[in-house]
Amino acid sequence: METEQVKCLIVGSGPAGYTAAIYIARASMNPVLYEGMEPGGQLTTTTEIENFPGYPSGVTGTAMMEDLKAQAKRFGADVRFGIVTHADFSQRPFRLTVDGRKVVEAETVIIATGATAKYLGLASEQQFRGMGVSACATCDGFFYRNKDVAVVGGGDTACEEASYLASICHKVYLVVRKNHLRASKHMQHRVMSAANIEILFEHVTEQVLGDESGVTGMLLKDHKGKERVIDVAGMFVAIGHHPNTEIFKGQLELTAEGYIKTVPGTSKTSVHGVFAAGDVQDHVYRQAITAAGSGCMAAIDCERFLLEQEA
Repeated sequence: METEQVKCLIVGSGPAGYTAAIYIARASMNPVLYEGMEPGGQLTTTTEIENFPGYPSGVTGTAMMEDLKAQAKRFGADVRFGIVTHADFSQRPFRLTVDGRKVVEAETVIIATGATAKYLGLASEQQFRGMGVSACATCDGFFYRNKDVAVVGGGDTACEEASYLASICHKVYLVVRKNHLRASKHMQHRVMSAANIEILFEHVTEQVLGDESGVTGMLLKDHKGKERVIDVAGMFVAIGHHPNTEIFKGQLELTAEGYIKTVPGTSKTSVHGVFAAGDVQDHVYRQAITAAGSGCMAAIDCERFLLEQEA
């Protein structure tokens, strides 16, 4: 199997991976970045981004990721298409297998593999992703100001999303599969006391309705089998995220939910020389700007680690 030695390997792209590559490349440490299964990350599925600094007129997710990639390449980052399929962090240099056919031996590794939003699995849901179906109210809620929307889920995240949307939307339906909310008492009180939030207990989404302009409604079914259509312009799915950490299980310390644990205030993981940035270690904020910031942190931590090793 082909083997290659690198000083810094970045696993994953998106705001975290590309930002880390920019900083590492400017430090003349010749990073190699493998973009992973979804080059550019989750943002490439977002139609319009209006809350990232520096884009006063907004920008598409794809265009912004292309800008970040071009900036990283400008400073010498080696950006490649490929998927890391196995990792061995038992000793340095670390050994990572790419596409099952090449081994990269890396002095340091920055993991920026992100987290994937969980969806309901409906064909109509996928059809309208980016056209009214979203997994981030903070990202996309602005587009539905003064309109009727729905949030699917019954946990803290769903209640937080519903509360946020209630502050800018005309009405929010909270579609809950069970007959109760799983959220904390505080969050339950917030949604139950909001005048423009209607909680639909024991309802599931059968189909997302829409046309060429986007989502126009949802077909729901209650626990007795009775169907109901609600008219909404947007559907926000808030049933959780799945961190992309499968290949790192047993190699790094993870949280109960599967996110990579980092030393507070740093990007350092449980293995010296391995760093984590972006949504793969952040289950709280999950924003492009925070991911980019943590990519910067990982690069600086990585650079300092390498300098210490050479001293």
